[in-house]
Amino acid sequence: MAPKRNPLNLNPLQLKTLTLLQALARLPGHHRPADEGAVLVGNLPSPHGDHFHLGEAVVMTRDATGLANEAAWLALERKGLIKSMFPEAALLTPAGLAYETGLADAILHQSGH
Repeated sequence: MAPKRNPLNLNPLQLKTLTLLQALARLPGHHRPADEGAVLVGNLPSPHGDHFHLGEAVVMTRDATGLANEAAWLALERKGLIKSMFPEAALLTPAGLAYETGLADAILHQSGH
């Protein structure tokens, strides 16, 4: 049987927030390794206008509201995907790093500018 898509039943805000934290965990200047396979993500981006940049990707501000929403972080923490240090940083657990959100292509727009 195929694995269940979104097995933790994350809502759209939680999925987007986790997707962005996972992307930050791969970018220089936004992450550092932590104990037991976790990654500390910080230096969260600030939107300018209707978007912000994550490396070479552009993210629309409307897709990133969860980065400033403590309830979204707490839900991800309850589900074992992060340890919240809201609003400064999040420790992505190995489960959080590996969770397939299915949204990276939808919200991380590749751009030439």
